[in-house]
Amino acid sequence: AMDSELTAGGAYMTAETKTSFKGYYRVGAQNAVFMRSFIQFDGEGEAANARQRVIGGHPAAILKGLCMRKNPQSSYANRDGFVPYGKLVNYAGGRSNGCTSWSPADAEQIIPLVKNSPTTLYIYPESRDIAAVARAKAGGQALSAAGVYWNASCLKEIGTPKFWPKKTLEPIIAQYKKDHPAPPPQPVPICQD
Repeated sequence: AMDSELTAGGAYMTAETKTSFKGYYRVGAQNAVFMRSFIQFDGEGEAANARQRVIGGHPAAILKGLCMRKNPQSSYANRDGFVPYGKLVNYAGGRSNGCTSWSPADAEQIIPLVKNSPTTLYIYPESRDIAAVARAKAGGQALSAAGVYWNASCLKEIGTPKFWPKKTLEPIIAQYKKDHPAPPPQPVPICQD
């Protein structure tokens, strides 16, 4: 979901699960295959463009420091006989690029639960929920008394939440992209070991 523009709040429905090869990594003296599943989300309302933005959920694991290694026997080798190798990193305590990510252990339980059983997820707060929390805070009202919820540690860190409408954010994002163009893509280097 990198470059996913704006992630809107609301209901997301789990759709198909795709599992793909990401590369190899070391486990002791052996090489292991890293396959990662991705649950595509379909959205409703403001979130209706979730599919085109490739918003979904996956295990919080990635291969870092990728390089290409000659391995023509691998069924995953490219036409030149190379496959990606990297270091497996679990970033369950970190942030994903617009997607929902779960610890690999939690993902092992979640993915089978939603496979062939579409499930509605409420991931990001909708604009009306953000406004309700802001009103309750401004009025000194307990969130529970106002019938709203916001994670207490997050609220302590950010103060009063503010909803930024699309018409406000889109020009800011467009200007940022103009001021900070992405570097040209670079090929993955050949492994030096």
